[in-house]
Amino acid sequence: MEELVTRQIGNKSCGGSTSGTQDDALDFIAKSTTGDTDYPADACPRYVHGGAQINTIQVNTAITGSPTCTLGTVNASTVTATEVSASGITLTSRKAFDIQHPTKKGWRLRHICLEGPESAVYYRGRMKDTNVIHLPDYWFALVDPETITINLTPIGSYQELYVEKISWGKNIIVKNREGGPIHCHYVVYGERVDGEKLIVEYEGDQYPGDNSQYSINK
Repeated sequence: MEELVTRQIGNKSCGGSTSGTQDDALDFIAKSTTGDTDYPADACPRYVHGGAQINTIQVNTAITGSPTCTLGTVNASTVTATEVSASGITLTSRKAFDIQHPTKKGWRLRHICLEGPESAVYYRGRMKDTNVIHLPDYWFALVDPETITINLTPIGSYQELYVEKISWGKNIIVKNREGGPIHCHYVVYGERVDGEKLIVEYEGDQYPGDNSQYSINK
């Protein structure tokens, strides 16, 4: 067998960056070949890497295919995938949290996020010996005041409660028609204004709005 001689092509350089003509072919990374045109036919086969390890990789355009990726920290402006898993949790069309059960040893507790046709927030609490619900300061810039709705649930006895007015999207004035004291639970809802309005139904497979505003999208 002819002796295989490793040849040095060009000048050897172990540092700096490498540049050249771009080739868009999706080839495997070659392993243990000389790059010579007269590579002996009876020498060891040209192997390719089925697995590889690298400290840092930069992808300028796209990663294609259907890969399974195990990653530590990912810094990216946009991640689009059929399924994304993190710390054992998979992000899908149902938004859930799964935790150790707070009262049953060996059990777990899973809840699903409430869904609706708007990007809404809520604020809840209890009123007693007052007739004003003071909304958080940030609601003025976060919520459209025209979308605010309030649910009132009397505590202890029947009370004819109603909302008299909402002042400047900050304070909700509640009245008791009988003139007695107010003691109740309240839940306040409002639609956010810091993004486009949700398009609930649309034709085709592509969302017609700004999909970048949503953490789980298609």
